[in-house]
Amino acid sequence: MTDFQNLVIAPLNPTHDRTGFQCGVEALDRYLKMQAKQDIKRRISRVFVATKSDNPKTAIGYYTLSTLSIKLNQLPEKLARKLPKHPVPAALIGRLAVSNAAQGQGVGKMLLADAIKRTLAVSDQIAIYAIVVDAINENAKGFYEQFGFTRISDDSPRLFLPLKSMNL
Repeated sequence: MTDFQNLVIAPLNPTHDRTGFQCGVEALDRYLKMQAKQDIKRRISRVFVATKSDNPKTAIGYYTLSTLSIKLNQLPEKLARKLPKHPVPAALIGRLAVSNAAQGQGVGKMLLADAIKRTLAVSDQIAIYAIVVDAINENAKGFYEQFGFTRISDDSPRLFLPLKSMNL
């Protein structure tokens, strides 16, 4: 069993080998290999890559972070009533993937914790109401729900976690 406890999570850079990354979801593999660099260059999203400290080139997981606005009618009514009548700012974890070799070892949890930590740090400077995630499938939905994320609406794959629920 490989040790995945001492991970380095850093912005994607040219030294990271993305070509061999496989997580079992083709769209997530393809994103890291073919689109991530362009999204960074165009300032569409930031990509953070997990590597082992003794192997800093091999990506064993990644996530993307960007911003979005949530329209009030996309939120549960009970929550929307308490908010101002305009879209609220949020951080989006658009993608989160762990390589096949590292799945089940807590890497996803560490990537999510890192994304939340980065979002909280920025939220001291700019307003962010919640963290939103795109759950690509039922497994992803279950993963996020165990950390308190709830569905934005019944017909959306998006889940969210208000930052105030983190007792700041």
